[in-house]
Amino acid sequence: MHGIILRWKVENKDHHCLLRDYLRNVKEISRQALTAVKQHGELRVNDEEVTVRALLHEGDEVTVVFPPEERSDGMEGRQIPLSIVYEDEHILVINKQPNLPTIPSIYHPNRSLANGVLYYYDVNNIPSTFHAVNRLDRDTSGLLIIAKHRYAHDLFSRQQKLGKVKRTYLAVVHNIMERIDGTINAPIGRKEDSIIEREVRKDGQEAVTNFKVIRYLKKETVVRLILETGRTHQIRVHMASIGHPLLGDDLYGGSIEKISRQALHSWKLQFFHPFLQRELNFSVEPPEDMNKLINEL
Repeated sequence: MHGIILRWKVENKDHHCLLRDYLRNVKEISRQALTAVKQHGELRVNDEEVTVRALLHEGDEVTVVFPPEERSDGMEGRQIPLSIVYEDEHILVINKQPNLPTIPSIYHPNRSLANGVLYYYDVNNIPSTFHAVNRLDRDTSGLLIIAKHRYAHDLFSRQQKLGKVKRTYLAVVHNIMERIDGTINAPIGRKEDSIIEREVRKDGQEAVTNFKVIRYLKKETVVRLILETGRTHQIRVHMASIGHPLLGDDLYGGSIEKISRQALHSWKLQFFHPFLQRELNFSVEPPEDMNKLINEL
């Protein structure tokens, strides 16, 4: 059994390039991944098996057969409904429902998005494990990217570090915000004596959140938020730090009177697809609990 198979035509600019350099520098396959291919997969040029020292010529067809991916112990597929917004051979874009963690935990060992995706892979004979490019908190709904193989995960993670994965969130926060828009630039770190809670602190990691008011409700504000960094609980911590905790977010001072989970939704997603070499854009409306909250208020 093998993993994914990828093929490329060698262009003129890569004429007389060594296969090793072509895969490492042009296709950006990591050293670790290339070692795994050499040991447990296959490298071919024009359907002939070769080594990484093969010399390439314009028009050659390069084939890389990746080894099958191994799943971590305890990572089992479970039949969990998935809302798949987009799919190709490299990624899934999923609209995650609230009250579902992205990955298993001590408290939710068998019911997570990862378990649902692995079940989907098993049913569709996709030889992969779970690779989340970005994650959402258990009670946050909306869009996220899942890579179907390790190579795709590497490339999309690099896009994210370069700022080419743009995430826009929708939130309902307590109180009327006086500033219509702005940027919160405040480092975030783990709160002492807590393994879950975060806080703004001088020795934390850089965290930048841009916000813009969408509409005012009676005593609340609907806000659009764009992340420049991706720290744990970033939006929740930042909004609470300026006196506007999210509705339903009792961990950071929000009330659960009108909604039982934080009113936060991953609304829009824009990214550069390294395989398609173009930008893709997606958006999904908030689920019923947030829409009801906004309309009733």
